[in-house]
Amino acid sequence: MFTLAIVGRPNVGKSTLFNRLVGKKLALVDDQPGVTRDLREGAARLGDLKFTVIDTAGLEDATDDSLQGRMRRLTERAVDMADAALFVIDARVGVTPVDQIFADILRRKGHPVLLAANKAEGRLGEAGMFEAFSLGLGEVIGLSAEHGEGMADLAAALRPLIDAKPADIEEEADTDIEIEEGDMEEEADWAPTTKRPLKIAVVGRPNAGKSTLINQIIGQERLLTGPEAGITRDSISVNFDWDGVPTRLFDTAGMRKRAKVVEKLEKLSVSDGLRAVKFAEVVVVLLDADIPFEAQDLRIADLAEREGRAVVIAVNKWDLEENRQEKLAELKEAFERLLPQLRGAPLITVSAKTGRGMDRLQEAILRAHATWNRRVPTAALNRWLAGMLEQHPPPAPQGKRIRLRYATQVKTRPPGFVVMCSHPELMPDSYSRYLVNGLRVDFDMPGTPIRLHMRGQGDSNPYKGKKRAEPSRLRKHTLGRRKD
Repeated sequence: MFTLAIVGRPNVGKSTLFNRLVGKKLALVDDQPGVTRDLREGAARLGDLKFTVIDTAGLEDATDDSLQGRMRRLTERAVDMADAALFVIDARVGVTPVDQIFADILRRKGHPVLLAANKAEGRLGEAGMFEAFSLGLGEVIGLSAEHGEGMADLAAALRPLIDAKPADIEEEADTDIEIEEGDMEEEADWAPTTKRPLKIAVVGRPNAGKSTLINQIIGQERLLTGPEAGITRDSISVNFDWDGVPTRLFDTAGMRKRAKVVEKLEKLSVSDGLRAVKFAEVVVVLLDADIPFEAQDLRIADLAEREGRAVVIAVNKWDLEENRQEKLAELKEAFERLLPQLRGAPLITVSAKTGRGMDRLQEAILRAHATWNRRVPTAALNRWLAGMLEQHPPPAPQGKRIRLRYATQVKTRPPGFVVMCSHPELMPDSYSRYLVNGLRVDFDMPGTPIRLHMRGQGDSNPYKGKKRAEPSRLRKHTLGRRKD
């Protein structure tokens, strides 16, 4: 599929244009410059034209190993990967010396370059549009990404480039974070496919190594990394084939304590990460081996469990650990003590820097995903329930005996069960936990969230609680006459 990279200085409206082309508010947008840092891909449509668009970080005149220099190298790499580049300038500011520098760089690369002047609505943008011709990149497309003006002119400029590229045999899957509700429906024999890949979100505190881990998994420097905390801002999705398993990985922004999140941009970043957790199937909670199981780590893991996602705990920076056996024993003890709701979930030690433990991490993810999709036959479930009742009968609160009649599984992803019983409102939580723990052990479902609901058999009676209707006057009169 044809790929278009949107490039330009910071704060010229690249992410706003990206959101306009994909038809969704995927990229974070804010008034301050330099919001975008990673490459974000999306499926764009302009009329009958379909193509892939890449949102890039703002180009800055830096070539060292600073954060700005690394962002520039990542953007230049996106231009090399794309079939064409859309160079965006701010029509209200006009052509700047930095615009001239990057126009020369794009010209030397030899790729097709389209020039767009954004924020061109009104008289303030007219002068900047005419000034853009001095860059020597051909016709200038006047745009207003905020208001949707100039999209027809952009489509006309793109059409010959898209028509010249041979059509792909198989259309690539959408890489947006937005997922239709139908994607989350349960299926008996569901398996990852190219159109519906296995969705994995990597979450954790800032500077835990999430982006480095994803780069190690996919085998390329796709995401921006560095020693600075909080580099990632958007939730970036990456599609790739992980040893034969179609996979979509979500890199999320580091989540700090809510009291420390005061800036609007960080609030947007954390909110974007929470959406990634909601739409993922497996959540990898990445911990720092030096300071594991901090209070924020526990909150993040509990959030994933409450959302009903399969959870894998990964401890990063294991290559720096000296007393590994003692440390591993401490981690397992802390895990069982601090996260009892995830008892049995995989605990994997990895090194995102060296690649150690990547095979074990994939095995744990696939195992957790299979458990998350597990379905228990009704006959086996009721034999199990009879054994649990014989071993430990339910209590009789307020002198009322609770009878558990039968159980059935009503959903998967995560497994959900309903037990039909008398007096469900009196069932103590302790006995529900006893049944949930029994399900985990007897049906080999460690670590995955299990939903258990008690339901009374009389709940489906539509006449329950209704008074008997009075006979009508005519009916009373008729009955009276017959009696006479």
